[in-house]
Amino acid sequence: MQIKVLNRTHNELKFEIEGETHTLCNLLEKVLLEDETVDMAAYNVPHPLTPNAVIYIRTKGRRRPETALREAAKKILAKEKELETAFSKGLGNWKKGKKANPP
Repeated sequence: MQIKVLNRTHNELKFEIEGETHTLCNLLEKVLLEDETVDMAAYNVPHPLTPNAVIYIRTKGRRRPETALREAAKKILAKEKELETAFSKGLGNWKKGKKANPP
């Protein structure tokens, strides 16, 4: 994954992510917008045949957009671990149920 910073000010960050489209960017936008210190978060995929997304973040006050981005990434990783744990538990319970009740 390559990231290219397109514009940066004290409370704004605009960057391009090579090889990413809606899947990661939509999730990142959603998590960023849950942050009360984020004024605006959006992304755009300029061309459907080029998998490069442009992400824009604007924060309130003195909060740096890089900080908001790092925290959003940490929240996404924590949710992924939570999902993995729940899935493993659910799969284990399903397997136990299948063994206990043969067809």
